[in-house]
Amino acid sequence: MNATRVEPLRQVISAEQIQKRVKELARQISDDYKGQTIQILAVLENAFMFQADLVRALEVPVVCQFIKPKYTRPQAGSGSDVMEIFFSHEPDIPGKHILLVEGLVHSGVTSEFLMNDLRARGAASVKLVTLLDRQAARRVPLQPDYFGFLVDETFLVGYGLGAVEQTNRNLPYLGAGTQTAPVT
Repeated sequence: MNATRVEPLRQVISAEQIQKRVKELARQISDDYKGQTIQILAVLENAFMFQADLVRALEVPVVCQFIKPKYTRPQAGSGSDVMEIFFSHEPDIPGKHILLVEGLVHSGVTSEFLMNDLRARGAASVKLVTLLDRQAARRVPLQPDYFGFLVDETFLVGYGLGAVEQTNRNLPYLGAGTQTAPVT
């Protein structure tokens, strides 16, 4: 029988810290959107737990939708990576107040692209909330409207975050290990 060695995780942000900060963010967002309905667009996979807890704590009406970026490697000699973005269904954007929900903003490229696209589709407003903001890795001048925690760790798992087909997304806290993941 082959045994798989599991690297221990160092807890970076506790479940209690996360829940406290999510409630603070929800209070601030609810105040900012008082009397309005928010169209929540959560970026999968990393945002699903954060989005669920945030939506439950909001005190304004919300409509939830999901976006799934898919990164593909180019064929030889064709240049840089290509990104395709899939909506769960084509969202009704014109005149709506959009809150883009991310688990982690790293380079900012995907978030900036999505926000510009939503504005071009006629959104009344587009704001960004992220649980984790890794500003040191930013490749575009993007500042989230709301963020939970500034982080510097290279690779965090838990609370919905992790690499594709990796365990530990179900952890209630955020931990850092020795594994690294591709950065987009």
